[in-house]
Amino acid sequence: MKRSVNIWNHLDKVTVLLFLVMIIMGWFNIYAAVYNEEHKEILDLSQRYGKQFIWIIATIILSIFILIIDSRFYLFFAWVIYAIVILMLILVLVLGTEINGARSWFEFGPLGLQPSEFAKFATALALAAFLSRRNIDLTHFSDFLQASGIILLPAFLTALQPDMGSTIVFLAFYLVLFREGMSPFIFVSGLLIVILFFLTLLINNLYLQLALILGAFILAYFATRKWKLCLAGFGIMALTGGVIFILDRFLLKSLGNDLVIIITVILSGLVFAYYIYLKKAMGILIIYLFLLGGIIYINSVDYGFNHILKPHQKERVEIMLGFKSDPHGTGYNVNQSIISIGSGGFTGKGYLQGTQTKFKFVPSQSTDFIFCTVGEEWGFLGSAFVIMIYLFFLIRLVRLAERQRAVFTRIYGYGVISILFMHFFINIGMAIGLIPVIGIPLPFFSYGGSSLWGFTILLFIFLRLDASRTEYLV
Repeated sequence: MKRSVNIWNHLDKVTVLLFLVMIIMGWFNIYAAVYNEEHKEILDLSQRYGKQFIWIIATIILSIFILIIDSRFYLFFAWVIYAIVILMLILVLVLGTEINGARSWFEFGPLGLQPSEFAKFATALALAAFLSRRNIDLTHFSDFLQASGIILLPAFLTALQPDMGSTIVFLAFYLVLFREGMSPFIFVSGLLIVILFFLTLLINNLYLQLALILGAFILAYFATRKWKLCLAGFGIMALTGGVIFILDRFLLKSLGNDLVIIITVILSGLVFAYYIYLKKAMGILIIYLFLLGGIIYINSVDYGFNHILKPHQKERVEIMLGFKSDPHGTGYNVNQSIISIGSGGFTGKGYLQGTQTKFKFVPSQSTDFIFCTVGEEWGFLGSAFVIMIYLFFLIRLVRLAERQRAVFTRIYGYGVISILFMHFFINIGMAIGLIPVIGIPLPFFSYGGSSLWGFTILLFIFLRLDASRTEYLV
């Protein structure tokens, strides 16, 4: 039985207010970022700020339309919406317009549509529909594999455009899987992959692999509390490694240190396998598999970094890590963004007084680098205020997600939170030089109709579902 509810009375008005504050602040910052003395009118439709106003009006109409639709529509048609967006991602590879080396857009006269922005809410719906089914257990490999497929299909199609920024954002959905019962070992493995990637670039491979081996034995001690066993295992590995090293040094002369370590760990594992089987020591098995996987991964990073990443992507990582300084080339955007934010000082230069902005030193200053305008004109206080609004907004969404009675709504809510958090974290991280430039917008702030519509649909579907939390969602 379905109870009738008044949507306006149950709508979370705090979240709506924060949404309106962010899009209005974003609009004024777009005006400041591309301010033109010859076009001072903020509603001038020939300028980006005028066009953004049209997008904002359309967005408000769209949000009202989303709230009017029956909440059950989003559950019943989740897979249909997902299929339509997947089809759009396929079609854009064939029929889309290539811009800046990526075929990511459909162009309809003066208007452009980016399917990857809409794929985020569609994937969140499909993932919620799948995970809310009965008997879904993410600790089972088949269920985890199906959930991963829902996430990785749009991510793969987006990577083919290529749009690596949006591709990385899709991985945020694994936070949803973690919330819904995914094995913590998978989550930890993902974090370790990211950490090891950067450590491999910063530290000599030999030292890093030896540190992993030492760390594995320390973990084994805490898992078993048997120091003699750990010491014996360490002796077996040292003896095996010594023999292989001597054979390579004087006889084979072709393996090298990295391959010697891999072979040592594999052969030593055969000895450990007997103990693991005999004592049913699953903790030791997990530690060993992490060690072997980590060492193999370390040795694959160099190949991937040098042969898979494109030259400009590789340069961005090198600049971020301080290996290379290229303030007039690949590092120009980040360098100018940091200068802009730093020049704002504590209170900023004042609205429309940003010199870096006014003289257009920062490329993409109304889209990917909109935060540098905030930093320059509003200073540390203004930047902190914007960050606090986003944090409060995300915390509010977490609270809404946790109060849901319907599993579908809770899961979808965490999908919304994950996507918005990833965009917020990466975009501001890019602007201050902590994260390589991958080109994604700041939600509700950056210029662009597709991104604004995509984020609005993502958010207001959740608000509509939340407003119906006292209804029976069948």
